[in-house]
Formats: sequence, structure tokens, C-alpha cells
Amino acid sequence: MEPRDLWVRFETYHDVTYFTPESRAVTDALGCKGGWMGYFGQRAAPLGAAPPEVVTAAFYNFHPRMVARALPDAWDVATPARFLEARLEGVDRALRRMLDSLDLAEAAELAGQAAEAAPTAGRVLAAANRALPMPDEPHLALWQACTTLRESRGDGHVAALVAADLGPCETLVLFSADKSLDPAYMRAARGWSEEEWREAEAALTGRGLLDGEGGGLTPAGRALREDVERRTDEAATRPWDVLGAAGTARFAELTTPIALRLGRLNETMRTNPMAIDPIAQLPG
Repeated sequence: MEPRDLWVRFETYHDVTYFTPESRAVTDALGCKGGWMGYFGQRAAPLGAAPPEVVTAAFYNFHPRMVARALPDAWDVATPARFLEARLEGVDRALRRMLDSLDLAEAAELAGQAAEAAPTAGRVLAAANRALPMPDEPHLALWQACTTLRESRGDGHVAALVAADLGPCETLVLFSADKSLDPAYMRAARGWSEEEWREAEAALTGRGLLDGEGGGLTPAGRALREDVERRTDEAATRPWDVLGAAGTARFAELTTPIALRLGRLNETMRTNPMAIDPIAQLPG
């Protein structure tokens, strides 16, 4: 099984952190000014009270001014430790609503073994999340393991983008063209202006990666996108190699119905900047 197929499963589970009303309610109760402050506070909290420059670098494709609207003000609203508590509170409430009848102990055990093997060298978000205590409850332990796995894969993906000489906005333009995503939605989701988006399009067209006529991918652009995804997959194989073929297959078997159920019940995630759709991308 390809690492990106496994990614759909653990990414869908992780994303209840941000794409549920329960998560938003918890950060609103903290005093966050809008959902994005809650997002940046929760996701960056494992790094401690990191300044916006560091978070922008780690998250990669957000505009610096979008991050700076949330940080460092979020650390005045609540400490990073409190944000860590809050994100588990939101996850707990959301999963109890959507998955209250599922036994997640075996999936949590397999995910935990995979997460322990996830690469962290040069992967700051993965290392910071793996250093956190593992919750006792299986549904939260599974979430914590999935979070380490997704941040490890994400850190590796950023390395592949840097190696491909794709800047943050250029990355989004190329990704949007590849996945047929609405540029206006992607700009809003990551804070880039129309002018900055056009500049990125021009740079990619100049490199022969975008068609200057319709803005679609050229053969070279498609090849680069495929190479970035291939490198991301290659850098994300260790957890599954350690888990072994049987363990990996069992993890996929257990998490497929979970991801499908979340895909059906988590309406807030129907549209997302990752172009992830478990209903369309998973069997069943």
C-alpha cells in the first residue's frame, strides 16, 4: 500500500482538530479571535510560544501576515500548554459525537507503533508532537499518533518542495492547478492576495510549469508535481516498513471505515485546502 493511501486515513482522523464545530467552540471559549487564531494556536502549541516567523516557516504555505494576525497574540489568550489541552478537548468531543460506538484500541496501538518509527530528524513539527505525552483513551491516543504521522509526512513534503525550488505561493498555485481547486478559495485559505497569486503564476509560467494560456499544468509542471509527491512518499515509508506488511494492512483495514464515517459525518471538512475526500479516495 502506498504511503499516500495511508495518509488519507490518518489525515482524515487528525483533521477533526480543525474541521469540527467542537474544536471551534473550545478555542472560542478560550478567547480566540476567530477560527484561524484557534488553528494557529492549536497546531503551533507543541513548539511552545513560537513567534510568527518560526510558525510561518514550519507551516510553509501560509502568508506571513496571516500568521502574524494570530501570533503572538494567541499566546496572550492562553499558554501553549492550555492550547494543547484545548485541542484534545475539541478532538474528544468531536470523536465522541461521530465515533462513539467504535473500538479503537487496536488501531491506536498500531498507529502508536508507526508514530514511534516516524522520522523526526529535520522535522520540527513531527518531533514536537511525538514528544508530547500519549493520552490514555484509545480514541485520543489514535489521534495523537495520527498527528505525529501527518506532521512527519508534512515536514518531509516541505523538504521536497524546497528541493523543487517551489516557494509557498507557487506551491499553492501548482497544487490548485493539479487538483482543479478554486484559486479564490485557496488564496483565502492561506492569505495570499490576487496580485501575489498572479506573480506566482507568472514565475511558474516562466519556468515552463504552467501553461500561460489557460493556467493549467504543462507536462513539465505535472512531472514536477509527481516528483514532489513521489519524494514525499519515499520520505514517509519508514513507519510502515517498521510496522510491516501485515501490521500496515491491518491498520488500513481498521482505519478505512473510521475515515469513511468521518467523511460522511464531518460536514465541516467537505471543502478543505488539502483536496482530501475519504469518500472518493477510499474503498467502500
